[in-house]
Amino acid sequence: MTIKLSVITDEVSQDLSKVVKFAVEHGFDGVEVRTIWNLRPHELVERAGEIRRELAGAGLSVSAIASPVFKCSLESDREVEDHLRILRRCIELAKALDTRIVRVFTFWRSGSLDERLEAVLERFAPAVDIAGDEGVILAVENEPSTHVNNGRRLRQFLEAVGKPSVVRGVWDPGNDVWDPEGERPYPDGYSYVRGLFVHVHVKDGRRTGTGHEFVPVGEGEVGWLEQVRALVRDGYSGYLSLETHWRPVQLPRELVEMPGGAAYSEAGEYASSVCARNLKSIVARALAEVGA
Repeated sequence: MTIKLSVITDEVSQDLSKVVKFAVEHGFDGVEVRTIWNLRPHELVERAGEIRRELAGAGLSVSAIASPVFKCSLESDREVEDHLRILRRCIELAKALDTRIVRVFTFWRSGSLDERLEAVLERFAPAVDIAGDEGVILAVENEPSTHVNNGRRLRQFLEAVGKPSVVRGVWDPGNDVWDPEGERPYPDGYSYVRGLFVHVHVKDGRRTGTGHEFVPVGEGEVGWLEQVRALVRDGYSGYLSLETHWRPVQLPRELVEMPGGAAYSEAGEYASSVCARNLKSIVARALAEVGA
């Protein structure tokens, strides 16, 4: 068995050629498109051919489109309509780059999912119809600033949607480190989402007295070795996609919490190299220990 690895573009650079060089040097299989050239995914459609050619020339695939869809207010008709337009553009980009996975969210958190589930489902429903018609997968990420804030809530939401051929999960155990409900990434979070996701994000962090901080992969509270062992045992066939977040220098918090621009990316290549080496070591050890 092999584990496929990718890296989110702007965790390395806004320059696609630098991202490609990084992926090749680290033996990765692909990239996940978030921002390139300071353009967001829905702004990249016209440059899809350029992206496709450069990746193909290096033997790289696109693992997913890391769209910002539904990182918006649940209460705003205008914002929701804007994000449905963004979704259509991201789907267009996904098809041009030969991936079926478009990462999405569940609106800025305005209460617990128990309290807001029906409203979230109602707002989310048009996206399900669009994705079904277009033949793509909406991959919902557990993100503590949204209504699906952890593994348990991701399972709750996916079961409520009830469209497993169209709506699946992005499992991000690193996000559980700052989950407001205090879920442990592994084994607790994973026990809820096992078998329900098509994509995995890789970052690490630890809780502090005042919140959380990001750290190099394998040095935090996620328990990445145990998590990767479980993925291998369970026959996971998707990507592990590096979303470094940690930086060796102190960045303004808004750059870490809202990544994607040039300032965020400038400090990313070294940090992502450290995390890539750590991740590959963890994957090799997990494969050896499980005997895959």
